[in-house]
Amino acid sequence: MAITLVNPDGLPKIDVYRQVSIATGSKLVFIAGQVAWDAEGVTVGEGDLATQVERSYLNVGTALAEAGASFDDVAKLTVYVVDWTPDKMPLLLEGVARASAKLGTTPIAPATLIGVATLDVPEHLVEVEATAVLD
Repeated sequence: MAITLVNPDGLPKIDVYRQVSIATGSKLVFIAGQVAWDAEGVTVGEGDLATQVERSYLNVGTALAEAGASFDDVAKLTVYVVDWTPDKMPLLLEGVARASAKLGTTPIAPATLIGVATLDVPEHLVEVEATAVLD
């Protein structure tokens, strides 16, 4: 595997993510921000953050697979959430867990979570982008 995730001594140990991602591969894969669209471009889970997170992660998984990658190869994951407040974390983690179960992967929490005022389509509550590294 080309990715090693660590929490160095001297930095906080936070269960849902790692402070450092060490990539040693030679092929970079940049996944554009994925939202809760199905294959026909219809928004899934309107008004439901957990469902939109799940669908966005599934879409990232589809994009990674096209490149011959999986979430195990992700060096950086960035999640943008509309009107973010910390009380939304359980819904975000629920969506991540549901997607991970469907993908058969270990849950991957964002390396960076950014609260935004809005996304490209008003019905979208979350957008997930990824950078992966392959050997």
